[in-house]
Parts: sequence; C-alpha cells; structure tokens
Amino acid sequence: MEYKISELVVKTNVPKSTILYYIREGLLPEAKKLKSNVHRYNDEHVELLKYIIYMKEQIGSSNEQIRYALQNKNQSLSSSFQMIEPLMNTLCAIPVDAMHYTKKEFIKTFNIEKKLLEKLLKDEIVIPLDSDDFTEKEASIIKLVTHFKKIGIDYTILKSYVTHAKALSKLEHQMQIQLCDQKSDENFSTLWKVMFETLFNAKEYILKRHTYKTLFNALKNEIA
Repeated sequence: MEYKISELVVKTNVPKSTILYYIREGLLPEAKKLKSNVHRYNDEHVELLKYIIYMKEQIGSSNEQIRYALQNKNQSLSSSFQMIEPLMNTLCAIPVDAMHYTKKEFIKTFNIEKKLLEKLLKDEIVIPLDSDDFTEKEASIIKLVTHFKKIGIDYTILKSYVTHAKALSKLEHQMQIQLCDQKSDENFSTLWKVMFETLFNAKEYILKRHTYKTLFNALKNEIA
C-alpha cells in the first residue's frame, strides 16, 4: 500500500519531523515522488520505522549502527556482521566502558591464582572476550569461585550452568536459523523483535521464574 506522510504518521505513531529526519540520515529510503509536492510512502517505510524505533528504544542503538544494519538487511543474520553487531555487543555481557587487561595484567591487578584461572578457563566458567582480553567481569566470577572454596563447597552449580548454557545456545542458534529462513521485507522488524525479546526478555523471565517457583515451593514445604 501507499501512504501520505500524514497517514504514515498515524500508522507508526512517529512524528513527521522524525520521519523526515530519518530520511535525511539515510535510515529510511526516499519517498516515491509523484509531483514536486506529492510524495508517497509504502509498507517498507512502516516496517523500517518499527525496526528503527525498537532498536533505539529497546537496544539503545545509534543512527550509525542502525544505518549499517539496514545497509545489509537483505543478507541473512549469519552472513552480515553489521546486522548482528548490536546483538553481539549486548550478548557479550561486558559494559562498553569496562577496563580491559591482558592476561598478565589481569592476574597481577586482581591477585588471581594462575592455576585456578587456568582451570576455570578450561572448564569454560570464565570466558574472556579473547585469550588475552580480560575485564572485571571475569574477576567477579573468579571471586565467586573462591567464596565457594572458602566455605568448603564445590562450585558444581557453575559447572552445571556451563553444560546447560551450551545446550541452550544450540537451541538459540536453531532459532536464528529458523528466523533467517522466514525473513522477508514484510516481517523484518518482527523478526528482530523475536530475536531480541527471546534472548533478553523471555530467557531471563523463564529462567528466573522457574528458580523462584522451585525455591518458593521448597520454602512452603519446609514451613508446612
């Protein structure tokens, strides 16, 4: 369908000035020009506006990141790094302003026992961004392990987390493949919402709610 800009505003709830700004910024394609002062927009504009608003409000993506993503939107999620970059940056779970250390600096700065670090790396409980790229996040996990050891309990639960995380990651990859197979210009923004909402909303909700349910039932049984 084709829309006047006033109709596009109503359909997307995006102000006219914002739509024109996104066009100037190269985030949206130009409108179809019928006459010098008559322009028409289409369903692609609607879909892309949904995507832009979602990426800005929910993911915090910049215009530049969105522009790169949209330049590669006809590629699959797997074949375009620009498309999945916002997702990967969030999944790495490392703050953008985090301090980075080489392995040698990391051991010295946080007084890490080298033998313990090597074991945790082997067990994949500590997973740095690179073999020589560590942050405070890795240090916090190692500190947790030392607390386990201090009270004389094996950190079995962390090892189990790794096993289940690997299995879950394979399921999430299968989801990605299925989404790629269904991708079209008409479902572009919905596809990305499914991807992000599953990984960053539903995943946390389901896992935490099941932990809550188990612990709550255990407490009820204990005081019954």
